[in-house]
Amino acid sequence: MKESESSHRRPTLLEAIVAVVVSFACIGVGVLALGVDVHVPIVIATSFICVIGRYLLHFQWKEIEEGIFRGIMIGLQAILILMIVGMIIGAWIQGGVVPTLIYYGLRLLSPAIFLLATLLICSIVSLATGTSWGTSGTVGLALIGIAAGLGVPAPLAAGVVISGAYFGDKMSPLSDTTNLAPAVAGTTLFSHIRAMISTTMTTYVIVIIITVVLGFKFAGGTLDVSKIQAFQKLLAAEFHISLLGFIPPIVVILLAALKFPAIPSMFAGVVLGGIMILLQGNGLATMVTSIHYGYTPTLSAQLAGAENLEAVSVLLASKGITDVAPELAKEVGQMLSDLLQRGGLDSMMWTVSLILCALSFGGVMERCGFLEVLLEAILKHVESVTGLVTSVIIACFATNLLVGDQYTSIVLPGRMFKSAFDKKGLHPRMLSRTLEDSGTLTSVLIPWNTCGAYHTSLFGVPTLEYLPYAFLNYLNPLVAIALTAMGKFIFWRKDTDDDIITE
Repeated sequence: MKESESSHRRPTLLEAIVAVVVSFACIGVGVLALGVDVHVPIVIATSFICVIGRYLLHFQWKEIEEGIFRGIMIGLQAILILMIVGMIIGAWIQGGVVPTLIYYGLRLLSPAIFLLATLLICSIVSLATGTSWGTSGTVGLALIGIAAGLGVPAPLAAGVVISGAYFGDKMSPLSDTTNLAPAVAGTTLFSHIRAMISTTMTTYVIVIIITVVLGFKFAGGTLDVSKIQAFQKLLAAEFHISLLGFIPPIVVILLAALKFPAIPSMFAGVVLGGIMILLQGNGLATMVTSIHYGYTPTLSAQLAGAENLEAVSVLLASKGITDVAPELAKEVGQMLSDLLQRGGLDSMMWTVSLILCALSFGGVMERCGFLEVLLEAILKHVESVTGLVTSVIIACFATNLLVGDQYTSIVLPGRMFKSAFDKKGLHPRMLSRTLEDSGTLTSVLIPWNTCGAYHTSLFGVPTLEYLPYAFLNYLNPLVAIALTAMGKFIFWRKDTDDDIITE
């Protein structure tokens, strides 16, 4: 038989289950038992699926290869944005933008209101821009720095930033996923957004209550004013702090709000960051190096690495800082060094390689039909509306686990469950709402998913450490199931046909 001809067959349910179990065994043994990065275990799992597809299901290699390429193509825009965000972070730290946001943020925020303010700020920015990644990579990163100064644990701060960022990403008409879900389900954008209000706002109120209660915990403690002042003095000694630092993030937010395409809008942040680097008194070589490799701390790193307190005192004196204790300066220097030593195009290559591995795995899984068989098996045993909604939520989460891409977790389950929702007489916005309740939100909770890998790389906090505090992301699917089970906010096709898109 010629290579171009194909006589492949669909996998059986048992074969699909075995493929998934063995794949996750490979990944689990590598990550949990051996403690290695997830990249190679995913490659091994992908190789196993390729062998099954080629020799058991009789797919031609060209077909399998096309599946890999199709899977990678889905995530190419996300990869490009990821690389640009890396350049933004390097430029904005070297150019004093992030330090400026931290500096003034420490003046305005207190531990008692920090978590609630973080949630609201990230929600507003992401709602205006439609991007969780951009929100996390700009104001989110600055808020992580402020959290360090206020004594708020980094995993907690990261989880709240993510909750706010994904609220806007889910509800904004500018968001790609908010436009993708109704397109897959067959409804209109604003009908979809109106449907999401019921589940998302209910969850958001719960998250607000949680952040307020957690804020009381920090409000009960004594604010370490000396540490905050040390943060500000060391930042001012290492960077030129001025209100000019607010210009790049404001411009990026405005461009996104004005519906400029994501990639040029984000790249404008790189250009403005480069200008800020020059305004800091650096040369072109420093600007290019920072954008490529990120910022390397100077004073803070020197303080953290000083051999003794006398050496710390000498460094402080050389910068004209006389009112910060050497012990405190060394401690804060270490914290700032850990925070600022990041960014740059090169810093994202670990994440990019992980995304490519995960998307290749997902592409093979979809091309060989394993995911389709598993979803069809689920549909056979679902009859109630609650069962349908629960099945979609599980399917979206499982697709995020298996494919590692939130777009696929919306498209694939949406395509598979559309006819079931139609037969039940449910309005398409019930499906689109459910796709976003799980597909969009749970992606960031998975270490090897594009969203989880990005935020881990961005914040320096492992996915499983910030997961318990990403309240909106795991509570929203549960709230959606609970409301449906109670018979609340169920939309039927007969109620209105005005916003149903027919082919």
